[in-house]
Amino acid sequence: RRMNPNPILARHPIHLGPGATAVTEPEFTGMEWYQGYMQRHAPDGTEGRLVSMFSFDAPWEGWEVHPNGHEVVICTAGELTLIQVVVGKQVRTTLRPGEYAINPPGVWHTADVSARATAVFITAGAGTEGRPRR
Repeated sequence: RRMNPNPILARHPIHLGPGATAVTEPEFTGMEWYQGYMQRHAPDGTEGRLVSMFSFDAPWEGWEVHPNGHEVVICTAGELTLIQVVVGKQVRTTLRPGEYAINPPGVWHTADVSARATAVFITAGAGTEGRPRR
């Protein structure tokens, strides 16, 4: 299958692997896409990183945690408020274009968005868990 020579990050995430490798991923199709991603890159274990970009126009519907590595969240447009649970307390960090935050391993996080916002994520995805936001 031939890939677009200039893929768009919002549709085709990038996998960063051991040995400083970078691979263009198949088109993102929804939450089920992650299962295939994890299967494709299982040998990379905790050294693999997923680079993705998403736009939001409402608060996230769930919480997530990445137990095996840090996640970098870079706001590229709009404004989002990252919410992290640190030592049992919610810490809110508002990000504007060009600003970033780091989700440490094991820290549950979600985000509030009141208008359209876009962010790039660099994620250590192995072992990621999610739960509904209450």
